[in-house]
Amino acid sequence: MSLQPVMTGRGLTKRYGRVTAMDGADFEVFPGEVLAIIGDNGAGKSTLVKALCGAVQIDEGEIRLDGEAISFSSPMEARDAGIETVYQNLALSPALSIADNMFLGREIYKDGIAGSVFRMLDKKQMRDFARDKLTELGLMTVQSITQAVETLSGGQRQGVAVARAAAFATKFVIMDEPTAALGVKESRRVLELIQDVKSRGMPIVLISHNMPHVFEVADRIHIHRLSRRHAVIRPKDFSMSDAVAIMTGAMEPPADIALPEGAVLN
Repeated sequence: MSLQPVMTGRGLTKRYGRVTAMDGADFEVFPGEVLAIIGDNGAGKSTLVKALCGAVQIDEGEIRLDGEAISFSSPMEARDAGIETVYQNLALSPALSIADNMFLGREIYKDGIAGSVFRMLDKKQMRDFARDKLTELGLMTVQSITQAVETLSGGQRQGVAVARAAAFATKFVIMDEPTAALGVKESRRVLELIQDVKSRGMPIVLISHNMPHVFEVADRIHIHRLSRRHAVIRPKDFSMSDAVAIMTGAMEPPADIALPEGAVLN
């Protein structure tokens, strides 16, 4: 049985007035892989990712999730469909606790009238769940699950954001420049987290400018150039300088799109 993609995009186009941010772009992510998306500034990769997670709506083209055509009108719809995004700014509330941030927008209420009428939160259930998820990913180096996020280091905050995404995603996780603002040690921990999430069978779409990180964790690399997909390569078949050359147009892209073993494109 052939491996089918979790999500595909075909002919995706997005215009802002006279500016075409995305011009007939294609995309696919398969189960259990880390797909890196690289491209020069202004190449359109951010627009592509925003289209996938519902932050922007495409003008033309088609997006399919598990083979079904879908159209997200907001990131909340994408989240409800099982797509979680870890944004570059993390989208955490610094004054709230780790547990509260894990459940931001999806709080658990107490049973009975306490929850349905008085809207009382089931704090214990949320804390226990958050502690379990952080422990799964080896992140329980924090003092307490109830401490405010603003008391955490940059790497720990990134860990909370990744744990939240991994806990609730059922289709795949998008990570936007997860190591951009981190030091060497904290970046290393985030790369280990990416591998941990992947080992649980969850696909990851990684947007990054950091080539060594991309080549370390990615199974395939989607190269975006001039508002569309220019090539998809495997890190084992090309060097970092090759990838940059393809990205900038100094080297011709390979004729075929690299696919996971056993995968078939319709």
